[in-house]
Amino acid sequence: MERDLLTSKIIGAGIEVHRHLGPGLLESTYQRSLSFELDSRGLRVKAEKYLPVLYKTLEIKDGYRIDLLVEDSVIVEIKAVERILDVHRAQILTYLKMANLKTGLLINFNVPLLKHGIERFVL
Repeated sequence: MERDLLTSKIIGAGIEVHRHLGPGLLESTYQRSLSFELDSRGLRVKAEKYLPVLYKTLEIKDGYRIDLLVEDSVIVEIKAVERILDVHRAQILTYLKMANLKTGLLINFNVPLLKHGIERFVL
């Protein structure tokens, strides 16, 4: 229930960003704007959080990068693409598994209505 409330807050912030900026900008613009909006709403946000990947005995310290990590519990992957592909879904699922987290949001800002660009993932 707590995660549902948090994802609802994140989605609300995303809608606010999309309402002001609309579609057609770079992912980095949406990432910074959403991070700002979440922070202004009192949520802890870590942007571009690098996490390690372990391959056999090799630790790759910056093996992958999470766009936003909200309240240390929800991964937000931001896109600004024509459409979400299966590889984007696989990416967020992999990030959730590797970070040992349960909840993620894939948000594509390149849509006329943001509600059509949001996918929620729960492991």
